[in-house]
Amino acid sequence: MKILPSALPGVLILEPQIWRDARGYFFESFKAPEFAKRGLPTAFAQDNESVSIKGTLRGLHAELTRPQGKLVRCVLGSVLDVAGDIRSASPTFGRPVAVELAGENFRQLHIPPGFAHGFSVLPEKATMLYKCTEVYRPSDEIGVLRNDPALLIDWRNEAPMLSEKDAFYPTLAQAPKLPAYRP
Repeated sequence: MKILPSALPGVLILEPQIWRDARGYFFESFKAPEFAKRGLPTAFAQDNESVSIKGTLRGLHAELTRPQGKLVRCVLGSVLDVAGDIRSASPTFGRPVAVELAGENFRQLHIPPGFAHGFSVLPEKATMLYKCTEVYRPSDEIGVLRNDPALLIDWRNEAPMLSEKDAFYPTLAQAPKLPAYRP
């Protein structure tokens, strides 16, 4: 597995080794001893799967008191996956990073706790899988408006299809509370 840094410390792009032959391919998307050797989380509490159609934009989601670390990948289609540092007092506060994840490129994105996460579906449909280090608690969920001018995210989506919740999140400047930065 190759680990590539992103523009944000802790947000990492993982490229697995792919074994191909006439039958297809095989790769290990998660192997606890390999992750541990590289300082990545090995204890995940929940796995999620979502299927979304073209034009869907999900996010930006985060958690306030029990932030989830995430290991995300797109297994079908492609998405523009975004992580934004919303940890108050962080040296990279307000900075996002965007990575294209696709079933064809096998990339995964490691997103540390305290970062907001979202994605925009690029083709007709995309299936996302993500491992989370904490169990989802609806009462702990917070979010940031996807088109917050302070974040400057180009979602590659002019007219996103949003949930009602995602459409009305506050900007970073308006957010009543944000996760704490823990160096």
